[in-house]
Amino acid sequence: MVEKLPIAKAIGLGLRDAMRADDKVLIMGEDVGRLGGVFRVTDGLFDEFGGDRVVDTPLSEASIIGTAIGLAFRGYRANCEIQFDGFVFPAFNQITTQLAKMHNRTEGRVRVPVVIRIPYGGAIGAVEHHSESPEAYFTHTAGLRVITPSTANDAYWMTRQAIECEDPVIVFEPKRHYWLRGEVDLDHAPEESAFQARIARPGEDATVVAWGPTVSTALEAAALAEEEGRSVEVIDLRSLNPIDMPTVIESVQRTGRLVVVHEAPVFGGLGGEIAARVTEQCFYHLEAPVQRVGGCSTPYPPARMERHYLPDAERVLDAVTASFAY
Repeated sequence: MVEKLPIAKAIGLGLRDAMRADDKVLIMGEDVGRLGGVFRVTDGLFDEFGGDRVVDTPLSEASIIGTAIGLAFRGYRANCEIQFDGFVFPAFNQITTQLAKMHNRTEGRVRVPVVIRIPYGGAIGAVEHHSESPEAYFTHTAGLRVITPSTANDAYWMTRQAIECEDPVIVFEPKRHYWLRGEVDLDHAPEESAFQARIARPGEDATVVAWGPTVSTALEAAALAEEEGRSVEVIDLRSLNPIDMPTVIESVQRTGRLVVVHEAPVFGGLGGEIAARVTEQCFYHLEAPVQRVGGCSTPYPPARMERHYLPDAERVLDAVTASFAY
């Protein structure tokens, strides 16, 4: 069965189906119950499953994650919602020093299949602490899987696969695209798992790697490049840790050029890791240095100025064009 759904509804449907399939799956977070979440992702789940499985928590992110870890010890699969990206930092200690390390610390005897959902990214005209892109903090932490969908179909299936995973998984959800509609095939999972990249648009002249909210930006830039006679391949990375480097490497070896796009600041961003690994493995294939396009090394700006901060299609196209100057 194929349904056309917004990304937010696809995630909610993924949560519902996972809860129906396994009574050990539960949801925790601020306002996720009767309200259905700030973005209404969990709308209707409280009515179906009740307050024991859709738990409205206090305003304490550290306690949400700490409780989820304890529940995992008893065989539950807690799905935690962090209301906004900037609110994850009170839980940073629990995530990076406890959740990420527990399996290794116990020499494999204890698993903590906890999912942490984080709406992230800008372009929604929000106030401070509501438009962050903190993925690099978590990809740098061994023991965490980090994924991010960009389509409704991926939103549904990556939610299901994250909940079924035995490792802790952080799912960064692109909040500006929550109401972007797309077809969701409820009967057939994508060929790629949640931890593999996908080719969003084939091309031959340059490769653009993006994830989450910047995939649509990269696709727009590729369409503009086509008008100029250049064929640009767009890779939706999907998994940020682990990174599906073989897909990226194969593409760059064909095209000879790479542009990496993300909303987070360029300095210290995940794009630097991808650029380094491509340079190491594709040195003799590269026709130009790897280009990076991202946010500025400043705190996220007020809403009226965020368009100057966020990468847009023109900036991505400029980076693609610059790679042909060598």
